[in-house]
Amino acid sequence: MPHSPEITIILARAQNGVIGIKNSMPWHIPADLKHFKALTVGHPMIMGRRTFESLPGLLPKRPHIVLTHKPDWQAEGAEVAHDLTEAIKLARQYSDKIAVIGGAHIFKQFWDSADCIELTEIYRDYDGDTVVDLPDMTAFSLTAQEEFEAENERPAFSFKTFRKK
Repeated sequence: MPHSPEITIILARAQNGVIGIKNSMPWHIPADLKHFKALTVGHPMIMGRRTFESLPGLLPKRPHIVLTHKPDWQAEGAEVAHDLTEAIKLARQYSDKIAVIGGAHIFKQFWDSADCIELTEIYRDYDGDTVVDLPDMTAFSLTAQEEFEAENERPAFSFKTFRKK
């Protein structure tokens, strides 16, 4: 049997658990966008339909795999999967490293199979309509952390890497 792909969940989350409002992020942190790009370029990204539709367009140099229950949904530049197994199979055509980028329902489906969680923790509460509770983190070890102070309107935040033990 072929080895399993490495599944990395990439998540930006306010301290009150909010990840989105009206299908967009309630904050603008350029360093987080650069971090996201560095983590995803060259790797397939698995996401839900609403996350795909929230993107500014196709993100270059990374396949977009959209997990949706809508049987007839399609979008130019996206590959469609209707369950986790199909999404992972599509992603494995490109790389053994898979990025899971949201939204909340997709994260929940991948918690148990995640090898790594790349968490941008934003040290402010935000109003939002999409919240993610982190899984039981006892299965993970914090392996890297980088802190950033608040600056002007931008909140303090950190990049944290957790690896499955």
